[in-house]
Amino acid sequence: MLHFIKRSFLIFSCLLCCALAVSAQGFRLMRYDEDYAGLKDSAATLYNRIKYLPITKHKNTYLSFGGEARLEYVAFDNEDWGRLGIGHNNFLLQRYDLHADLHAGADIRFFAQIRSALQGGRKNGSRPVDQDELNIQNLFVDYKAWKQNDKSLLFRLGRQELDYGSGRLISVREGPNVRLSFTGAKVMYKTKSLFIDAFVMAADTINPGRFDNRRSNQVNLWGTYSKIIIQRSGNLDLYYLGIRRDASQFEEGFNKELRHTIGTRLWKSGGGFIYNLEAAYQFGKFGDGKISAWTGSAELGYSFEQSPWKPTINLRNDYISGDANKGDGKLNTFNPIYPKGGYFGFSPQVGPVNLIDIHPYGSLLLSDKLTLQFDVVFNWRYSLQDGVYRPSGTFNLGGATSQKRYIGTAYLASAIYGWTKFISLNAGAQYFKTGAFIDDIIPGSQNGLFINGRIVFKF
Repeated sequence: MLHFIKRSFLIFSCLLCCALAVSAQGFRLMRYDEDYAGLKDSAATLYNRIKYLPITKHKNTYLSFGGEARLEYVAFDNEDWGRLGIGHNNFLLQRYDLHADLHAGADIRFFAQIRSALQGGRKNGSRPVDQDELNIQNLFVDYKAWKQNDKSLLFRLGRQELDYGSGRLISVREGPNVRLSFTGAKVMYKTKSLFIDAFVMAADTINPGRFDNRRSNQVNLWGTYSKIIIQRSGNLDLYYLGIRRDASQFEEGFNKELRHTIGTRLWKSGGGFIYNLEAAYQFGKFGDGKISAWTGSAELGYSFEQSPWKPTINLRNDYISGDANKGDGKLNTFNPIYPKGGYFGFSPQVGPVNLIDIHPYGSLLLSDKLTLQFDVVFNWRYSLQDGVYRPSGTFNLGGATSQKRYIGTAYLASAIYGWTKFISLNAGAQYFKTGAFIDDIIPGSQNGLFINGRIVFKF
């Protein structure tokens, strides 16, 4: 553990010294969305050479390099509400990545990214979201087949990350140490006010070693996702998603799953009144039985952008179906597919399955660098015939034997400090007070406490 800490400190010290010497534009969640073509005629500083390195005389072919280093300390008391019997558990997480972006003229582009995610000190070993020692995260080629004014048609082929909408169903999973990736093909059509993606993917199986992630031998994720920008009114998303899994586990049982999801989202962020309304319905087959599941979410808020500290107040309410009758061969449990790990607060203990929650939260911008946020999340089971699931959507605790509905209350406080354009510091604490259901299912259940601190460097 001591060697792990010393190595982490040395790497971060070198990176921080480099960062303080240069300046940059904002970085994107998906690093392949960044565009540095605007540096073509800029001053040839050290940073500009890293982000825009011309290969040809006319500078229409160029390379761009970037990367990230992230170090996180975690202290967890009573993970899984004391069921694991571990008590206090503190550990370190590291994540590093480097990427290269080659633009070969206006129509062809190659993007490659390598990533390492490491865990050290966790008493019960790494979770699947903690460790992926060294692997290729992105490796794809883009071909721009057509462009006219603000309209374009782009084809992408290879290993790639996906992230859509609010991250409820398809997310890159930025919060945990290991991000998700897929291998397949995507077509993207774009205009000034309309974006449509269609994709066919094979989900990668993540293993903890070096270059040992494996692509599945069949297509198991496909769909379309569109966004329509409504002038002065917000945005409308429409989507269809399909998944095929050979082994899925719910309270209803363990079986093959073929599931289709149709959904819509109406949303607006910034500029006073904000809202995020989303609904989805799922159908298909679970073994020989039918699937019928749904979710609905409403989030309303207001951003006081002209007031000191620019406070925001928000209220979110989610209904996510669970199985109506255990053992009847039908499945009513909603599947969040590849959800965002922190949709219900950072490092949540309850996942977006068989859930009713009420989630008020607010934020304060104390300076142009420091943001504070406070949350309270009240959690109930939607169906008494179904259990509790993890943030990833996987089955955790059976619940058909209990008539208690309330799962518990999570209290959260977090802070983000943007030290420079390259370096950010995050800290948070979460206290989970168990409810009647957890106390009923887990003998001697314990309230949970999660504390973390994170430093992130990007270039």
